[in-house]
Amino acid sequence: MNYLLNLYETYEANLDVVGKVEVKPNGQEFTLLPVSHTTQQAQIEVLVTEDGEFHSASVIGKSDANTLIPCTEKSASRSGSLIAPYPLHDKLSYVAGDYVDFGGEIKNEEPFTYYIKQLEEWANSPYAIDKVKSIYRYLNKRQLIHDLVHRGKILWVDANQRLIDKWDKHAQALYGEKPQIFSVVNGGQASAFVRFDVYSPTKISPKVWKDPEVYHSFVRFYSNRLGATDLCYVTGKQLPRTDKHANKIRNAADKAKLISANDNTGFTFRGRFSDSQEAASISYEVSQKAHNALKWLIHRQGKIIDQRVFLVWGNQELDLPDPTEDYFSIHSLAVESQERVTFTNEEFAREVARAMDGYRNNLSLEAKDKVNILVLDSATTGRMAVLYYRSMDKELYLNRIENWHTTCVWLHRYRKNEQGDFVQFCGAPATRDIAFAAYGPRASDKVVKGLMERMLPCIIDNRKIPLDIVSSAFHRASNPVSMERWEWEKTLSITCALINRQEGLGVPLDVDNNHRDYLFGRLLALADVLERRALGDETRTTNAIRYMNAFSRHPQRTWMTIQASLQPYQARLGTKATYLSKIIDEVGSRIPADQFNNKPLSGLYLLGFYSQRHELYHKQDKEPENV
Repeated sequence: MNYLLNLYETYEANLDVVGKVEVKPNGQEFTLLPVSHTTQQAQIEVLVTEDGEFHSASVIGKSDANTLIPCTEKSASRSGSLIAPYPLHDKLSYVAGDYVDFGGEIKNEEPFTYYIKQLEEWANSPYAIDKVKSIYRYLNKRQLIHDLVHRGKILWVDANQRLIDKWDKHAQALYGEKPQIFSVVNGGQASAFVRFDVYSPTKISPKVWKDPEVYHSFVRFYSNRLGATDLCYVTGKQLPRTDKHANKIRNAADKAKLISANDNTGFTFRGRFSDSQEAASISYEVSQKAHNALKWLIHRQGKIIDQRVFLVWGNQELDLPDPTEDYFSIHSLAVESQERVTFTNEEFAREVARAMDGYRNNLSLEAKDKVNILVLDSATTGRMAVLYYRSMDKELYLNRIENWHTTCVWLHRYRKNEQGDFVQFCGAPATRDIAFAAYGPRASDKVVKGLMERMLPCIIDNRKIPLDIVSSAFHRASNPVSMERWEWEKTLSITCALINRQEGLGVPLDVDNNHRDYLFGRLLALADVLERRALGDETRTTNAIRYMNAFSRHPQRTWMTIQASLQPYQARLGTKATYLSKIIDEVGSRIPADQFNNKPLSGLYLLGFYSQRHELYHKQDKEPENV
């Protein structure tokens, strides 16, 4: 119940944006839904006059189809043959009183009867506004399809005055060019969803589905028709209860529910409860506001991978650093100039602390304000589960993010700036990039979402990174010939970050580190740089890189092969190779004789390899040509 309470409080803290349309970067619209409202994709828009007469109609393109509509408990979760009309906008079979006259098929009772009765009650209530009354007066004439066929030229009928089910050769012969309605509906004209607006020649007002007065009118009307009150397990107050909860959580086609209590014939309550309300009672208001806040947050800032939702938000301030993103994404301080190429651990820790202080200064650190981390997914089309949930103090959350980015840290060069140029940055990699480093760029979304879920406790709860993830990334980074150069460099830096979480080293070369694996990694980097300099403009892979996989498993035996292959390149460079050759001798001499063996190397050798190569490529003082 804790996550529902926090979602409810988030809704209450953002009442000023209820009903206001926001637009995603891809152009998709979304909004924080009012209570007793949902969204539908409409295909036909009908304008009526203030006097309740037909004015005009149009087919709605898919980019403008999203429509905010009022709904009841039953209609919000209707399915199958259940007759449960929406209060205002609905499918043609509900809103058209002449649906049967034009060949519409009904199984038992006519849906329009239920629809018009419900709309009449709203239109005649003290809460109704003029727009609702105008729409009711028109629809009560039972001539919608007639007007759409003969006056609006929106719907099309065959020779028997029956709605054409699909556009075929017979319809083609009758009308010629294919009408627009058949391009936007699925399942024939009878399945079209109709929304209504009121035309006024004297005043400009918002569209009915965007009008706050219409929202408030229905909310006031419907709130007086709710059922009996009960103890709400979320707020602890006596409020009208509900056992029907919202779907469409991730998108408009999502049927999975977080809360469901319709299994009265199975084993759900046997030996425990007589009905679902004894298990948990949730008020209608809390259910509506919590689910609407969740939908809004997912659209606004959620991350969805293979239908699994990753969401982070604060009850008061919504925008918080995302634990699944890298440091490049959460703060501009991550982007370093080309001149500044290294950080010591202490320097970078200060940079991250400064970035987190920026969040602290922008956020009110009140004790009641929490940070919520929520992961949702569904195994079936009808049930959704909470896979991970944490609610924690905001200060603690920022400290955990700071700790993650200062411990799982390395230097990366695979991100691009706004100009499309590669830039380097220090910090922890994004969890999605960790998945690709561990399992390859063709890893399925199912694999990626599973890894991201497993990494969350490492970031939020400061747990150790699972060994299988580190091991998989280590073996891929040790096999550079299996991938392209850019992919290997990315995999290498990400793997170094994962290993460094346990080792606690920095990117700058640790010349005092005498660990056997670290020194072997340095030797491999020295051999790679020496041969690369000898090759000049040639782009072929060096022997050090080609033998890297074998070197990680049999370092002593493979080093003999690599060192022998270096001799022609040392001869080609002449005195220019003296500096690197001296370092190779110096590093090799520091490995004790009893440790110069074929025992497989640990991940520490990758840190030695990266740091040594980084030192040689970015050394400010060039080595002397003659020694």
